[in-house]
Amino acid sequence: MAEEVLLFGVWGSPFSRRVEMALKLKGIQYKYFEEELTNKSPTLLKYNPIHKKIPVLVHNGKPIAESQVILEYIDETWKDCPIFPKDPYERANARFWAKFIDEKCLPGIFNACWGEEKQHQNAVKEACEHLKHLENEIGEKKYFGGEAIGFVDIVANIIGYWLGLFEEASGTKLLTREEFPKLSNWADVFVSSCGIKENLPLARDKLIAYFRSRFGTGSTDASK
Repeated sequence: MAEEVLLFGVWGSPFSRRVEMALKLKGIQYKYFEEELTNKSPTLLKYNPIHKKIPVLVHNGKPIAESQVILEYIDETWKDCPIFPKDPYERANARFWAKFIDEKCLPGIFNACWGEEKQHQNAVKEACEHLKHLENEIGEKKYFGGEAIGFVDIVANIIGYWLGLFEEASGTKLLTREEFPKLSNWADVFVSSCGIKENLPLARDKLIAYFRSRFGTGSTDASK
């Protein structure tokens, strides 16, 4: 029996794109369903009744939710082109940095771009401290995963691609080449990599307009 792989997502979501990147890198055939966050389909709500969020992967009728969980499931189910390291310590380390990106970096970036104006400078400083940790972690490696794109790279697509959109929409600059040369180089290589660039939304202006309409143009101090 042929495998059925379904993905419910949103075209402009970095979390949806993570899953698509992993599926494409592994050569997995899947059927994609575009969701509207303001009018979620009954099918999405059936498959993810707890969080009611995208992305959701459905493999042979069995749903998996939450992007990082989905990435682990994909790697454990389809063994070709692994995105997790084989070594247990390195796997644990990859999980640590992925969690750091979602739980520390992303909230810090949003706070720096669209937080309270009076806290803008402190928020920018905190966000840059988080990025400095990633700068140190990438070091001289081509990717966070070494010579091949791995789990942390896919999760960090929110730094490699979406951060530039957040910066342009809000007017706050965080990832400068002068301060973060290694992370900037990684971002350039990552977004131009085969299997990644074709899974990034091309409508930058549409995304920037969306962020501005939803969150505003950021702090008035953002250009200082």
